[in-house]
Amino acid sequence: MRTRAFTPLACAFAAATLLAACKDESKAPPAPKVAVVAQPKPVTATRYLYETGVAKAVNRVDLIARVSGFLKSIDYKDGAEVKAGQRLFLIEPELYEAQVQQAEASLAQSGATFDNAQRALDRQRQLLKTSATPEVNVDNAQNSLESARGQRAAADASLVQARLNLSYATVVAPFDGAVSEHKADVGALVGSGGVTTLATIVQLDPIHVTFSISDADLLRIRRQARERGLTRKDIASVPIEIGVKGDDGYPIKGRLDYAAPETSADTGTLSVRAVFENADRALLPDLFVRVRIPVETVKDALLVPPSAIGTDQQGRYVLVVTEKGVVERRSVSLIERDGELQQVRGALMTTDWVIQNVASGPRPGDAVDRREAATQAREQFRQAAGSTSPSVQTR
Repeated sequence: MRTRAFTPLACAFAAATLLAACKDESKAPPAPKVAVVAQPKPVTATRYLYETGVAKAVNRVDLIARVSGFLKSIDYKDGAEVKAGQRLFLIEPELYEAQVQQAEASLAQSGATFDNAQRALDRQRQLLKTSATPEVNVDNAQNSLESARGQRAAADASLVQARLNLSYATVVAPFDGAVSEHKADVGALVGSGGVTTLATIVQLDPIHVTFSISDADLLRIRRQARERGLTRKDIASVPIEIGVKGDDGYPIKGRLDYAAPETSADTGTLSVRAVFENADRALLPDLFVRVRIPVETVKDALLVPPSAIGTDQQGRYVLVVTEKGVVERRSVSLIERDGELQQVRGALMTTDWVIQNVASGPRPGDAVDRREAATQAREQFRQAAGSTSPSVQTR
């Protein structure tokens, strides 16, 4: 049997054929990746301005001894809540009661002197009509009457002052509030040789919260107010929400009641104040709180899962799958996370299909098969969106 021999030319042709076959296989397009996608959920959301505030008492007063004397009694319990007009301290009143009696006696005496002077003047005027007395006597009687009138007025003023001093001996609460511990004990000499602070009373209900907003935020708020037709008189209708450490969200509701007429030249901020009911004493003076102010309402805010958002040197982004099945990068900015979803804005539309996990593998330019998981992802996304109540941060 004759054996076929491979010539060098045949071997070269065979090798070229095999190499061409390998190259054809390497040029075959890769299989599309499968990605879980869903369309952003459009919702109506409120955008907020967030600040840090400090609780301040509506009223805070140091109770000071306005007259001197020994402290006779303390009529409240340290830290107790008291009503306006309730007696808190009593400074020995006996001295001031005696001064009132003395002033009353002086007023009665000066009144009698005035009445006698008035009768003497009347007699001199009658005598003058019959030329039974010289005119100088009438003038002297008139001067005596005016002197008696002045003495009576001085005695009346002394009585008023004595009664005031007697009232100052009883220290009462100027308004409803909580009183601090007493700072002078029974038997101590108070109001002598300087100011003696007896205690401090603080009104806790309602309570103020003060904070500042930047000039940029102020301009944005004013622009939104103009668009809504609000004026400066409508300031009391602006709702304010706050939360303290440990609170979930902003459960305490109040309203704006003051805004400074001008911004601070040093800080470029505007001082603002809100008022809150505080019956449960949840807020205490000098407590730091988180403040949330509604700025505007957005009808077509877009929500996506946080896992759909990536970050690179260009900033935040999401990956969307086009109708041709190609992945594209879309830049977005974060507004606020609320519940299970994150609100974003940027180059994204409700018709876009967003890859739900940016770390799942597909990159911009990749071919993606989204047909198999789209329905399931959309249903899960709709359920998650329905469980949220979105709110948006404006800065």
